[in-house]
Amino acid sequence: MTLISILVGTLVAGMGSVWLAALLAYALLSRFTQHLLSLAAGALLATAFTRLLPEAFELSVETGVSAQALFAALLVGLVFFFLLDKAELWHHGHEHGHDHAHAHGHTHEHEHHTHDAHHHHHDHSHHSGGWAVLLGDSVHAFGDGILIAAAFVADSRLGVAAALAVMAHEVPHHVGDLVVLRQTLNNPRAALLKLSLAGGVTAVGGVMGYLLVGALHEYLPFFLVVAASSFIYVALADLIPQLQKRLSPKETAAQVTWLFAGIALVAALGEWAQH
Repeated sequence: MTLISILVGTLVAGMGSVWLAALLAYALLSRFTQHLLSLAAGALLATAFTRLLPEAFELSVETGVSAQALFAALLVGLVFFFLLDKAELWHHGHEHGHDHAHAHGHTHEHEHHTHDAHHHHHDHSHHSGGWAVLLGDSVHAFGDGILIAAAFVADSRLGVAAALAVMAHEVPHHVGDLVVLRQTLNNPRAALLKLSLAGGVTAVGGVMGYLLVGALHEYLPFFLVVAASSFIYVALADLIPQLQKRLSPKETAAQVTWLFAGIALVAALGEWAQH
């Protein structure tokens, strides 16, 4: 039953986020992506600090893991995701790094994406840039699947919260990816199909995570802490910086409202988990 829940949760987070991103990118609903960034930031931080970390520390009592070890794992996780981000940008290089950096959440600059993709990618490099996006998404999706699986193994409702949080932060990311892929593939349907397949790798990561976490149950607190560090890093390094700009009072109020809506969503899931 847990494995089925993991498969459903990872497919919703992986492929569902791609389809929702397509709705935002193709159905002229891009004005909502800024609200979604705020919602995702709130949901990720709330999931990390009110769900994953408390669960990890509760399990650490059962498994005999010290609090100091968990905090060390949290620190290592944050540094690891920072280095991974830097390595991704370095790997994509001068031609593709700019597009990917914006695709990883900076979806409010769609026209800028389109211009850069058109300007930097020509013929072969133009085509290979699309595959760089798909490869990066596949690796990222695999990692998300492992983290979601760890949450489901700990508690099914915690898994639901983690899956929804992943989906929320992947939607803005995928909107940017679709903009880039439409330029590299010149076919919106092919771009959606290939990105959906990349999102489907989340389920593969979920199965691997289920097998891995099940075999190493005593290390489950560390898996949860690493999942929390991933959520915290994405929220603070990718999402929050995009929200830190001068806005009108009305826009600022909307931004804060959506941020708290993300927190409230996770809190509501937490209440549901207790019943």
